[in-house]
Amino acid sequence: MIRTATDLKILKDEFNQAVSKQSASVLFCAGTGCMASGAQELHDLLKAELEARELYVTVDFLLDDGCEGITTVQSGCHGFCEMGPLVRIEPSGILYTKVKAGDVKDIVDSLITNQPVKRLLYHHPNTDEVFTKESDIPFYKYQTRVALANCGRIDAEDIRSYIAHDGYLGLANALTMPPQDVVNEVLISKLRGRGGGGFPTGRKWSIAAAVDSAKKYIICNGDEGDPGAFMDRSVMEGDPHRVIEAMLIAGYAIGANEGYIYVRAEYPLAVERLRIALKQAKEYGLLGENILGSELSFELKIKEGAGAFVCGEESALIASIEGERGMPRPKPPFPAVAGLWGKPTVINNVETLANVPDIMRQGAKWFNQIGAKNSPGTKTFALTGEVANTGLIEVPMGKTMREVVFDIGGGVRNNGTFKAVQIGGPSGGCLTEEHFDLALDFDSVQAAGAMVGSGGLVVMDESTCIVEVARFFMNFTQNESCGKCVLCREGTRRMLEILQKIVDGRGTLQDLDLLEELGGSVKAGSLCGLGKTAPNPVLTTLKYFRDEYLAHVVDKKCPAGVCQAMKQIVILEAQCKGCSKCARVCPVKAIEGQIKNPYTIDQEKCIKCGACVDACKFKAIVEVA
Repeated sequence: MIRTATDLKILKDEFNQAVSKQSASVLFCAGTGCMASGAQELHDLLKAELEARELYVTVDFLLDDGCEGITTVQSGCHGFCEMGPLVRIEPSGILYTKVKAGDVKDIVDSLITNQPVKRLLYHHPNTDEVFTKESDIPFYKYQTRVALANCGRIDAEDIRSYIAHDGYLGLANALTMPPQDVVNEVLISKLRGRGGGGFPTGRKWSIAAAVDSAKKYIICNGDEGDPGAFMDRSVMEGDPHRVIEAMLIAGYAIGANEGYIYVRAEYPLAVERLRIALKQAKEYGLLGENILGSELSFELKIKEGAGAFVCGEESALIASIEGERGMPRPKPPFPAVAGLWGKPTVINNVETLANVPDIMRQGAKWFNQIGAKNSPGTKTFALTGEVANTGLIEVPMGKTMREVVFDIGGGVRNNGTFKAVQIGGPSGGCLTEEHFDLALDFDSVQAAGAMVGSGGLVVMDESTCIVEVARFFMNFTQNESCGKCVLCREGTRRMLEILQKIVDGRGTLQDLDLLEELGGSVKAGSLCGLGKTAPNPVLTTLKYFRDEYLAHVVDKKCPAGVCQAMKQIVILEAQCKGCSKCARVCPVKAIEGQIKNPYTIDQEKCIKCGACVDACKFKAIVEVA
């Protein structure tokens, strides 16, 4: 039981002293991606191998004055998802990538000989350079981790491991200050919401703190719905106590004594580790009554969401917790004044909260030294698509797109040609080569017509059809529209119909004008932020890639060769043997001809199913864009 800040520091020192006795520690990435690739089996096999050689020890054994040995840790996401399963050796910092069950014995041998297993080291896909240490790999070297500082470094299911890395010291500092001073510290830090809106966190806290109410709430928004986004999930899986500590600080600052962590039910590992963390925090006296000997009493509950994208919007999230259908509510009043069950409620997303403990531990001035002037701190991004190094990254606000894509991401996969970046998920927009030196902060990205959003960053090369990208995101937002307001419900439907018409080869120039008009109307008239930003991918691609839209509607061609409706399947006369097999497999009888003479395809009848291409053993039938 931890009753004072002194108890925290004693436990921290004892744990770190025990850890220092280990001869080595093997940290397994136990985030969702690596677990799906077999990380649990790898851990169990390596542990068994260490036990068989009498090398394995636990931290508890070391705490009981046991002798040195090798420990294993199932940590959170290491970030380098494409290279998983990942295994890092400490204190040497050696990183092994794409580890398989057959590599376990060699890894144990390497722990004895201190010689790395060379075949498991990271090879840069574009330069083939080999890196031994994680810290030297460009993917990690150019990052600055705050929110993700502990992910991949601590045991996600052991509160002592979190405390050993300065856990709950931010709370201890906060509890020595008047609540208003805590609010002021967050205001001075200029921390802005990382969920997409970029609203100043301290301002939200100060509004709720000023409301006279006997009951207030803190809500952590872990409803991460953007396709390809997994930043919040990784924090909840790999560092759940950071979220709890931040909510305790927020609760103390505004006068709340109860909170909810709203997390998607599709994140079972995050839910499991949050439940473990809540149980441990309760057992150690960090949840409940008189926390750290103060007057703060706080209880936390987990609410699992059903996966509706709109529940990422705070008023829809509140409705969901209250047992109602998740739909946005008109504002004002804002949740900070009248939120959950009509009481003042502060809602921050996971990443926003993940910055709070360090701000309270190291101070607002420290935080202001990182990142851009009006957007201090760091931002996490899920870097995916046609980029050499994909995964979860964290960089100072203001890093340029060039630095992120080329220094950290390693450039376009297979040395391809860069085309665009979709930033901010379905609510974001496309940025082009002309934006290479654009600072990735809230204001600069918004000025370019996109938004940072929750942090999705999809790199595209010349093989990507921009129109199809816009259609994909519009299909997602239209499907996820709650339907409450007509402009979002019907406007996104009509925009999707027009985009489908264009990729089907039936678009007109008038359709482009109508898309822009509809997009402007949906942005202006939708009730919530999700509806207001739904047209962004379409409007930015129309702005920066109009030539590609014109190629689809005027020339009836897809420059990337992606849109199936604009392809033609043709028979090469010189190679056709007249065997008739293609005609026999065609489901719509679009192929005609005579045996031993070249056959032809009626393009009006052809449905481009590709059955004839597969059937021709002479490779006489090909697709042409």
